[in-house]
Amino acid sequence: MPTPVTDIATEYDVVIMGGGPAGSTLAAMLCRETDLRVAVFDREEFPREHIGESGAHPLVPVLQASGALEKVLASDCWIQKYGGIYQWDNDRPFVSFFEHADYLVDGVYRWSIHVNRAEFDTVLLEHAEDSGAQVFQGVQITQFLPGDGHTTVVLEDGTEIKAGYFVDASGRANQVAARGSRRDKQWLSEYRNIAVWSHFRNCVPAQQAAGEWNMFRENNLSPIYAVAFEHGWVWYIPTPRLIDGVREQVWSIGIVTNPDSLTRVDLRDAEVFRKTIHSIPVLRDLIVDAEPIRPEMLTATNYSRISDCFGSYAERWLAVGDASYFVDPLFSSGMSFAVTQAWAAALVLRKSFDTGVDEQTKRDLWRDYDVEWRGMAETWALGIDQWYHEISRTHPDSMYWQGQKRGTALDNATEGTFQALLNTALVPDLLNVMTNGTRDPRDLATEGPYLTALTAADAVELGAADRISLAPQTRIRAGLGADMPGFKGMSPPFAVPKEVRDGLGRYWRDPIANAGSAPEPLAEAVPCHRFYSTADPDIEVRCLERDGGQGLWDALAGGPVPWSELSSTLSVLQGRALKRLIRAGLVVIETAGQRGIPETSAEIGRRGGLR
Repeated sequence: MPTPVTDIATEYDVVIMGGGPAGSTLAAMLCRETDLRVAVFDREEFPREHIGESGAHPLVPVLQASGALEKVLASDCWIQKYGGIYQWDNDRPFVSFFEHADYLVDGVYRWSIHVNRAEFDTVLLEHAEDSGAQVFQGVQITQFLPGDGHTTVVLEDGTEIKAGYFVDASGRANQVAARGSRRDKQWLSEYRNIAVWSHFRNCVPAQQAAGEWNMFRENNLSPIYAVAFEHGWVWYIPTPRLIDGVREQVWSIGIVTNPDSLTRVDLRDAEVFRKTIHSIPVLRDLIVDAEPIRPEMLTATNYSRISDCFGSYAERWLAVGDASYFVDPLFSSGMSFAVTQAWAAALVLRKSFDTGVDEQTKRDLWRDYDVEWRGMAETWALGIDQWYHEISRTHPDSMYWQGQKRGTALDNATEGTFQALLNTALVPDLLNVMTNGTRDPRDLATEGPYLTALTAADAVELGAADRISLAPQTRIRAGLGADMPGFKGMSPPFAVPKEVRDGLGRYWRDPIANAGSAPEPLAEAVPCHRFYSTADPDIEVRCLERDGGQGLWDALAGGPVPWSELSSTLSVLQGRALKRLIRAGLVVIETAGQRGIPETSAEIGRRGGLR
């Protein structure tokens, strides 16, 4: 049961606004790992309805790490999920398991869950309370006031509560931490989508769909099913719900479209919605006898937005989950990203209260949280927009899909976006789906948003005779950092020892019994080196130990080095780090024809891409 309002204290170490998956997970982790006084306030009473009923597989390791997974699995609110069926034209659908390439090697299913969010979120919130957090439901925070060495939150009735740190986990509609120019939300994508959905009984599970392509059918493995059509795309998600006190499996069926399409075909009309979904190949065979459980349709905006800032050490606040950013739900990433971000926030807050951690390290960890997670959000949005662009290629006559070619506006891309692009690879599962299984980026449209941005980021081409050197203002310092975004249970986009790969397979056979078999990047701060500029404190490139930053410094510290000598000595990760350093202006290039005249970033940008 939630804590009575009369028991609200006048002061807490951490106050969290929002009891959804991000807020609950953060509270549980802080209480399980520290003696901090943590309070969670949510303006609603649980259980409550919420969109977002299917998760990607990074959700499971965070639930395991927070101690909530056993409680979730012991409940009746979930169905195991193994991957997806994606149908972007009227031909053969494409199917994929999570971490499909790894499955082909070790035969181990990575999995996630479809959930009834009303029950699932309640399990997580109760787990936070069981872990030691004070939980107040139906209590709204209306103001957040930064102070000197503390913050103050103000409740709807005027009650003031002092907190060491404030966390905004209130979702997309947050109005508290998102005040002031540094916290305004900006568009993350040009798309202005709207979701229209309801729940239906008497449907056929997607794994039973006819067709030799359906690899989920043999072992009755539940996937998500998503299909594009003229006016957008449809999700098809099984979810267990209590209807009039009786447990029943129903299907969440939703259409993602935009306001322009709604003016032509009003999918908010239940009969129009029904006729539309019954017109789509494969889907119509699954919903022959479908009946809605309610007469009205539900709607929500799916606008991709991002805050200018994810947190401030000086003002003592953090934003997690949808309060920091929201990306189109095309790949069911919302819950998984939210709880992983909460794990990262737990690490940052733990270290902030640790008297044994020096001030510089604390500031570095807060910077990592803001920079790395914003870069993650921006590059993920570019990947989704690239997917939309790929879909538009198979729907040349659709006004909706042809309109999706706009994608992410590069005018709004930050330097952090480009740094993140140079530090990561396109998520393998996303690449697998977009290329229909070839996993070859050359099969993607070069004019798509992700590849356009990557080309702009990777705007360096080095010749054998070019000489590479550190910029005069460049320095390096050793310290600690946070390995963000730090997904546990996922294969990293770089080479790892065989025992690590084998450990990931063992982990997914039983994430609870084999919890220690997979690395936990966010469990603790890790060694790193930071290249920075003495001329501009905002210019910094972080290299984790695996990136080989110290080796790069040693190679360049003696003066200009010919690219022909340097290139053969670099690891793949050092090569990526070098690109980021060049992009930041911390490393300069002397071309063969311009000895002694290092190129500026603008000149580098005009010359093409690093190869």
